[in-house]
Amino acid sequence: MNSQEKYELLTRNLKEVVGDDRVKSILDERDLKIYFGTATTGVPHVGYFVPILKIGDFLKAGAEVTILFADLHAYLDNMKSTWELLEHRVAFYELLIKEMLSSVGVPLEKLKFVRGTDFQLSREYTLDVYKLSATSSLRNAQHAGAEVVKQTDNPKISGLLYPGLQALDEEYLGVDVQFGGVDQRKIFMYAREFLPKIGYKKRSHFMSHLIPGLGESGKMSSSEPNSKIDFFDTDKQIRKKISKAFCQDGVVEGNGLLALLKYVLFVKYEHEGEDFVIERPEQYGGNISFSSYDEVENSFASKELSSIDLKQGISNEIIKFVTPIREKLLENSELGKKAYPEIFK
Repeated sequence: MNSQEKYELLTRNLKEVVGDDRVKSILDERDLKIYFGTATTGVPHVGYFVPILKIGDFLKAGAEVTILFADLHAYLDNMKSTWELLEHRVAFYELLIKEMLSSVGVPLEKLKFVRGTDFQLSREYTLDVYKLSATSSLRNAQHAGAEVVKQTDNPKISGLLYPGLQALDEEYLGVDVQFGGVDQRKIFMYAREFLPKIGYKKRSHFMSHLIPGLGESGKMSSSEPNSKIDFFDTDKQIRKKISKAFCQDGVVEGNGLLALLKYVLFVKYEHEGEDFVIERPEQYGGNISFSSYDEVENSFASKELSSIDLKQGISNEIIKFVTPIREKLLENSELGKKAYPEIFK
């Protein structure tokens, strides 16, 4: 691929790109260095495919990708996790991410994993935390973390430090781009404003879409089990969750199933060169095949495609996609028991 082809692959399906001129100039000289951070707390669900499949695009475009396991952040999150538990969860996340990427044939040679505690407790990093704290106000920090840090009337200092720590990771990981969900935007803008104030360069930022949950509220939350599909759900549980998903005929806006189709399944199809096929008996019109997401959306919006058929098709495809990954995780049940004892009983 030439630099323009790489840029198109790197940025496809993103919600927003900030600093794309700098990205293009770097691509004219070399491949990008990108980092993605994730806190090793809860159990990843199928929605986690949105950033991971995008990372697959980065790797296919030749980028060097660093996945940062934010174990220090996870530990400081109300001290809910022990270091021993986090050690096992980091290993679990690494196993899962490799399986997710391998499932769509992504090369892993330029992928590396780093833990926050590998460098965030060093003298140099700590000194830079103090420097950032001296240049940033309380209001700056609260605004930057508004979308990702729990807001209370009496915020903890750790939450106020969060944006600065995430900004410094860009420098200490030596990357050109930080990637995350669009809910990270204010932190990204904080990094662009404050890193130069302590002598570091401004990075570019890639932001992915956030997909809605399966319920009518549109939220995907661990407190709403039916709003998301977990990797450990059985085929029967997956079908039940999708059958109950909010999906009004002809209504595209806020449809979690369509979002799952667009940002997970069709990205998978693009990697594999496949179509979305809904299997139906001949007496109900036979199978329907779609080569692009837009075809599905247009058909659904015009009510040519019913919610019943859409749910049936997505159920089959999600099960085919998730089953090999679930089986691999269950093969490593000893690690699972150590990382998530409440699940692997």
